[in-house]
Formats: sequence, structure tokens, C-alpha cells
Amino acid sequence: MRMLKLAKCMLVATALFGSAAHAQETVAWWDFLSGGDGVRMKQMIADFNKAHDGKIKIEATTLEWGTPFYSKVQTSASVGEAPDIMTYHASRIPLAVKQGILQEITADDWSKMGLAKDAYAKTTWGAVSIDDKQYAVPFDTHPIVLYYNKDILKKAGLLTEDGKPKGLDSRENFEATLKGLKAAGVKFPLGSVTADGNFMFRTIYSLMGQQDGELLTDGEFLAGDNGEKLQNALALLQGWTKDGLQSTYTDYPATVALFTSGEAAMMINGVWEVPTMVDLKKQGKLFEWGAVELPVLFDHASTYADSHTFAIPANKGKEMTAEKRAAVLEVISWLSKNSLYWASAGHIPAYGPVTESAEYKAMEPNASYSPLTAHMIFDPKTPLAGVAGPIFDVMSTYFVPTLNNEMDPAEAVKEIKVELNDL
Repeated sequence: MRMLKLAKCMLVATALFGSAAHAQETVAWWDFLSGGDGVRMKQMIADFNKAHDGKIKIEATTLEWGTPFYSKVQTSASVGEAPDIMTYHASRIPLAVKQGILQEITADDWSKMGLAKDAYAKTTWGAVSIDDKQYAVPFDTHPIVLYYNKDILKKAGLLTEDGKPKGLDSRENFEATLKGLKAAGVKFPLGSVTADGNFMFRTIYSLMGQQDGELLTDGEFLAGDNGEKLQNALALLQGWTKDGLQSTYTDYPATVALFTSGEAAMMINGVWEVPTMVDLKKQGKLFEWGAVELPVLFDHASTYADSHTFAIPANKGKEMTAEKRAAVLEVISWLSKNSLYWASAGHIPAYGPVTESAEYKAMEPNASYSPLTAHMIFDPKTPLAGVAGPIFDVMSTYFVPTLNNEMDPAEAVKEIKVELNDL
């Protein structure tokens, strides 16, 4: 019986790796992960290589985040010099498909990886799909959340019995919390990255989503009453500036510093700042803190998110061998199924069995904000969208002066609509 099982295992290995069953496959990997993300991914790659010693080895290269990364991928794929696998933002997939630089992840691939559609949130799965074809495997979702200082809120009588900020259920109640903090002498009730319109797109798009607003409808930007919904979002945030309820002209590092120093009682930021808070707390340099889903400021909950995914480049003139593809699929499968450690970076693993595990449900604040995946929204599906895309650039130009009370929201929307449709 033991010999029979061994023979079956050898047959499986031969099917996967063909005549090179005993040869180590080297998988060329590119990512754009730095900081805490980079540290964690390097550890996961090391763990993978150890677990697959003599069979598969990932040779990883980290490139500069944003436009430099995506430009290099496009150029390299066009001449057959892209890697075997790479990290990719879901928001950039429509452009990559248009450029023809991504391979489809086929039904056979999903089967071999042991991954399935029902293991992913509907929105996350949809973010990697174009015309009912999948072009990447979601690894996580990384939304924005509301960080808060429990000590300040408790002292001001604005913390609920379950340790969350009061007023998360409506605009009226949340603004009452902000004003209560102001009355209690807090310098900035809310820290916001108001000097960077690219970042603030995340908050503003979330507020549009809370009104069922769309940025792009049938090829037209801000069609119908969507301009009004954008104006509503901008007017709300501008009002907070006027009333001294949020920080003004604050860049990203300064916003984090305001919160960690206690000058801002709350902060809207990405889940990727969770490790910063965890590390400071361990060092005894931070107050009691938490992170929750954004408050409902309009009609219902909605939060902007993007997703880190794994994609396979379409290397022009360079056909991937069956053995290489099998190795790449094993990389994706193993990392997806072992993504609990990735959650320590604040991200929400995309693979459902991980977030449904007891280990994940014991992670805080992750478990507190994970329910937002039920009503998160991604960028509109257009080659103009995504990280470092032209939509961000256009809107950023008008977001900063508007949020800082130097431009009328209606005028900002008018200009944004014209420039976006000119794209």
C-alpha cells in the first residue's frame, strides 16, 4: 500500500513538472512592496522557498512603486523580458488588459491552484475580471479605515461601551463627536491628508459610494446626478475644514504624526498603517487605539478599496513552459492559502478561508474592520483609472484647494467633469 501511494505521488509530480520532475524550477518574481509590506513578503517568499526546497525557488526583485513599476512591466513584457509572476494592483488591470500584457488566469489554472470564485468577496473577484475573464488572483484588499485614540475619546465621553467612537451611524452623530472633541480641547478631532488629492480620492470616492454615486457611467464621467454626489462629498469635507474639525494642508507623514502624537484624536488612513501603530504600542510610545470602518455619512456604508493581486505577464515571443506555469500556480496557491501572516500588515486577505479562520478572527483591529468587505467599492473599470492613473491626477488638482476652503465645491466639480471627459 505504501509503495502504491508513493507511485501515485510520483505520477502527480510528473504530470506537473513533466520530464523536469527532479529539476528545480526558478520563478522570476517582481513586486513593488516596501516598508512593512516588503518585510513581510520577503519573509513569505523565504518560507515558500524553504517549504519547496529543491523543487521551486522564487527569485524576487523589488522595484519602485507606482508609475515606474508599471512602465517597466509594460516595456519588459513587450520584448519578452518581464518576470514569470508579479504583484499588480487590481485598479490597474483594465489598462494592462488593453495593453495586452497580462495572461488570462484560466478555469484550469484555478482548478490546479485549488482556488475558486466562492472563496472571494464578489467585489474583489469582479475587480480582477474583464469580460468574464480573470487576469489576476486577488491576494488582499487594502481599504481606508478610521483610526481612533481610545484614551482621548473615553476622556471626552465619546467612546461606546464596546470601545468604538460614538456617532458612526450618521453624519449628524459623527459630526457631534467631532465637535465634542473640539470642545474638549483636542487640536484636531480628525487628521486628514488634505495636502494630497491623490490620497483624498479614497475618502471622497467612498462618500460618493455612500450615495450610490458613480464616477463613470456608460463611458461618461459624472453623468446624471453623479456630479451632485461628488459635490456633496466635497462640501461635507470642506465644512469640516471651515469648522476646524480636521487638519488643513496636511501631507501624509504629517497626518500620521498628528495622530500618533495625540494632536489628532482620529485619522482616516489605509490599513497599511496598522503595523506602525502596533510597533509604537509595543515600544510603549502609543496610547490605546483602534481602527474601524468609515462612518456612514450619507445613505449607507461604502468604503474605497484596492487589491494587491498576483498576475502572470504575457511575455511577447516567450512561451511559458508547462513546468514553469505549474510552478507559478503553486506560488500563487501557497501564498494565498498562507496569507494569515500578510494580515499582520493590516491588509484583509482576499482568500475567504483565511479570514474565516479562528486565528484571523482573533486579530485586532483587523477583525473589527473586516466586515467592510461586504460594501467596499473599487475604481471604475477603465484604463484611465488605478494607482498613479490620470483620473487621480485630474481630481487631485481640484481636491486640495476645495478641501482647504479655497475653491467652491460646485466649481471644482464643473472643472473636474470637463477635464475627465476630455481624457
